Amino acid sequence: MAASSSTIFDSILAGDIPCERIFEDEHVLAFLDIQPLSRGHVLLIPKQRAAKLHELDEAHAAALGRALPRLARAVMQVSGCEDYNVLQNNGAPAHQAVMHVHFHIIPKCAHKGLELIWNTENLKDGPELGSAIRAALA
Repeated sequence: MAASSSTIFDSILAGDIPCERIFEDEHVLAFLDIQPLSRGHVLLIPKQRAAKLHELDEAHAAALGRALPRLARAVMQVSGCEDYNVLQNNGAPAHQAVMHVHFHIIPKCAHKGLELIWNTENLKDGPELGSAIRAALA
């Protein structure tokens, strides 16, 4: 498992940089984004230092999975938004700015929140691709 370099999130976890803590347990920390896309924009990070999702151990990955729905419910309730995005990027080409795994929970009300355009293409090799991914899981 690869370890990433120190990031601003390490300083937040250490308490060296203040944040508005929303939720914390032994594996994760959630806090308000200081540059929110909308009111209630929350970041959820694992306490394990890892740049990309696939580098996390099972305990930290599971803790993220447990915390996300709970945080989404709270953000929806407080923001008044019925809709939201959960965003997680892996690597600079995928628009990751802080090289520490993190999830954004971004309320989407009216014109506030995440805006994006999907550049889609048609699936051409579904059976072959599906087979290759299933083999990689084995």
